[in-house]
Amino acid sequence: MGRGPTNENTNMYFQARKKAATYNERLWSREGAAELLGISVSTLADYELGNTKVVPVDKVVLMADLYNAPELITGYCMRECPVHGFLPLATEEKSLEGIALRLLQNFNEDSLKNMRDSLIEITADGKITKDELPALEKIVGQLEKMAEVISEMKIAGEKYLNGK
Repeated sequence: MGRGPTNENTNMYFQARKKAATYNERLWSREGAAELLGISVSTLADYELGNTKVVPVDKVVLMADLYNAPELITGYCMRECPVHGFLPLATEEKSLEGIALRLLQNFNEDSLKNMRDSLIEITADGKITKDELPALEKIVGQLEKMAEVISEMKIAGEKYLNGK
């Protein structure tokens, strides 16, 4: 077996495998991981070195499951999938404490009430006027922040629920 992974590679697939190797020794080497993924060692190397322009989505799902790294899926959606690249999705694991604080901040009762009231005011007549656009833009921005923190919580929750 080789010396194991080096720290220089910042590729998300490599980093996820390296982190997963702390609880599954077979993932320490590309050979072991490739065998578990059902792909060749050279294919996995191409994914981890960025030589493959777009990693097949089924392989991303397999790696996310094997490595207990749901952030690989959202990272794939943000960076490689042309359809979902604009969505406010979390692409990395963040601390549960920070996520909880952002959830409380984004979902505080006063903020939600203000957003609801603004949305009712903007849409009550079925038309959005030019002077209502800034308020609508603010609401959309708040919703994007909320969607991102929800995505972060889903990633953290999946990791804890899977027990790894």
